[in-house]
Amino acid sequence: MPSERPVTSPFPSSALLVAAIILLGLNLRPILAAIGPLLDSIQAGTGLSNADAGLLTTVPVFAMGVCALAGAQLQRRLGVPRGIGIGIAIIAAACALRWPLHGSGGLIATAALGGLGIALVQALLPAFIKRHFPERAGQLMGLYTTGIMGGAAIAAASASPLAQSLGWQALLALWALPAVAAALLWRRASAARVEAGNGAGASLPVGSPRAWLLMVFFGIGTGAYTLVLAWLPPFYTELGWSAAHGGLLLGALTLVEVLAGVAISSIIHRFPDRRILLLSVLLAVLAGLACLIVAPAQLALPAVILLGCGIGALFPLSLIVSMDHVADPAGAGALLGFVQGGGYIIASSMPFIAGLIRQHSSSLAQAWMVMAAGVVLLLLIAVRFAPGVRLAQLD
Repeated sequence: MPSERPVTSPFPSSALLVAAIILLGLNLRPILAAIGPLLDSIQAGTGLSNADAGLLTTVPVFAMGVCALAGAQLQRRLGVPRGIGIGIAIIAAACALRWPLHGSGGLIATAALGGLGIALVQALLPAFIKRHFPERAGQLMGLYTTGIMGGAAIAAASASPLAQSLGWQALLALWALPAVAAALLWRRASAARVEAGNGAGASLPVGSPRAWLLMVFFGIGTGAYTLVLAWLPPFYTELGWSAAHGGLLLGALTLVEVLAGVAISSIIHRFPDRRILLLSVLLAVLAGLACLIVAPAQLALPAVILLGCGIGALFPLSLIVSMDHVADPAGAGALLGFVQGGGYIIASSMPFIAGLIRQHSSSLAQAWMVMAAGVVLLLLIAVRFAPGVRLAQLD
C-alpha cells in the first residue's frame, strides 16, 4: 500500500475533518435506502419490472465489491484524499441526474454511477482514517459507520412524506444537496493532507480456503442487509400498509442496526471467542426472518427489532472475525479488501433474486425463505471460527 505522510497545518482542524468524515458516511446509503419506500410509485411511473427494480440496489452494491477488490490500485492511482473527493462528487452527480433521467434506464444508469461513487469513498476512507488518526481509528470508524446507517435511516423514513410534496423524482435528486455539502467540506478539511510514496501492499489471499470462507460469510450476511433495504417496504405495501409506514418501518430497523453496531463494538473485547456472539446474532436474524414468513403483519415490530439487532451486529462482527485471522497491517488490508470485495458482489445478488421471485410469484415471502436458508448456512460456518487461528496456519 502507498505510504502516506500527513502535512500538519493549523487549519483545517481535526474537528472539521471528523465532521467531514461523518458527513461523507451520511451520504453513502440514501441513493439506495430512498428507493424501497418509493418503489411502487417508481414502478407505476416508469414501468420498471420487479427484476429491474432489484437492479437499483444490486448494481451499486456490485460496484462496491469491485472497487473493494481494487482498493490498493485505486489508492495508488488516485491518491486517497483526491479519490474520496471524486467519489462524493460522483454521488452528488448521480443523485442530481435522477431528476431529468427518471425513466427506467436512467434510474439504473444513475444507480451504477452512484455505486461507483459510493465504492470509491468506501474503499478509500478507512485507509485515510487509519493513516491520519491511528490512535482514534476505532472511534472514527464507529462514527463513520454510524453515519452510514444514520443516512440510511433518514432517507428511508423521510422518502415517502417528502415525495408526496415534491414528487419522487425531485426527492431522489434532492439528495445531491448533502452530497455537494460533503464534497465541499471534504475538500476544505483534507486540503492539508497529502501523500508520499508508492509502496506495494500485500496481494489478495486468493489461494486461501479460509479467506474464501470468510468472504462467503460476509457476503451472505451483507445480503440480508441489501435484501431488507431493497424489499422490506414493498413487502409491507403488498400487505396493505402505506408507503409512508413502510418507509418508517425501514427507518426504525436501520436505527436498531445503528444501536446494535454500537453495542457490539462496546462489548466485543469481552468475547475472545467470537462464536458466542456470531451464533447469537445469526439466531436473531433467523428469528426475524421467521416473523416475516409466518405472520408479517402481526409480528412487524418483533421482526424489526430482531432483524435490526442481528444485521446491525453481524456487519462489524464479520469484519472483526476476518481481522482476527491476520496479524500484520498489510495482510489485514489485503484480507479485508478480498472479504469485502467478493462479499459485496455476493450480497448484490440478493435484491435481484428477490425481484425475480416477486415477478414470478407476486410475493416476497419466498425471498425471506431463501435468506433464512442462507442464515442456516452461516450458523454452520460460524462454528468453525475458533479463536487464535491465523490465516497462514490454514493455508
